[in-house]
Amino acid sequence: MLKALLWLLLLVTLHPNTPIVKTGNTVGSRFKAPTGYNHAHLSRQSFGDWLLHRPLKPVGTPTLTYAGNFAHTNRYTAGVLDISVRKNGLQQCADAAIRLIAEYLYSKRNYRALHFNFTSGFNCDFVHFAEGYRYQQNGTWKKLAPKSYSYNTFQQYLDLVFSYAGTLSLERELQPVNNAADIQAGDLFIKGGSPGHCFIVMNVVENKTTRQKKFLLAQSFIPAQNIQIVQSDSPWFSLYDYAMIPYGQLINKAYLKRFNFR
Repeated sequence: MLKALLWLLLLVTLHPNTPIVKTGNTVGSRFKAPTGYNHAHLSRQSFGDWLLHRPLKPVGTPTLTYAGNFAHTNRYTAGVLDISVRKNGLQQCADAAIRLIAEYLYSKRNYRALHFNFTSGFNCDFVHFAEGYRYQQNGTWKKLAPKSYSYNTFQQYLDLVFSYAGTLSLERELQPVNNAADIQAGDLFIKGGSPGHCFIVMNVVENKTTRQKKFLLAQSFIPAQNIQIVQSDSPWFSLYDYAMIPYGQLINKAYLKRFNFR
């Protein structure tokens, strides 16, 4: 309790303009829209709406690595998603976006749409894995396990994807957002490579007068860590201001992409 209070004090000291509702326990309820902005409309059951309802850990919770240490990115923490981090060191930057997309599809039982490509190009779909097939190093499936669509099986599937996919493969799967004014929750800012990085857009607000948009961003990092909502002087970022965070140069319309849910 004392540690949480100390981190909350530090958060307020470093970021006095952060519009945080301390009692808010979801992405949508904790982060108020800046003055002059309204929350963008989201269709019910959409990925963006699902992201808005993701639970957060209590205000002041630090960002930790999978090993339980303070993450290098902790100073940029605006909030921490209440979602597990695998203790095997997986779930790094691209994996965080994959995890959220996959959790959404799994929660909707849209298993057919749940597939990701490995860097090699192999299409790893959840249905094969749930039916008991396991990936072989020669790029094929082999029936080795009983059928199971359980959450534990789903987590094993994600571990497989995290092991063979990354920013490079994920970037190739995404569609460019040609008009940056159309940015929406669920979009990604991504650059593939070694190193590569990505942020996922968690919420979008629009200025009533100028129609310019601001957005919340989440990320993981290396080593694997909690998925965090990031902030500079505010958790609300814009395409018109340079973001003073690591990989802030990626918050640019040239890197804006969207996952195709099919």
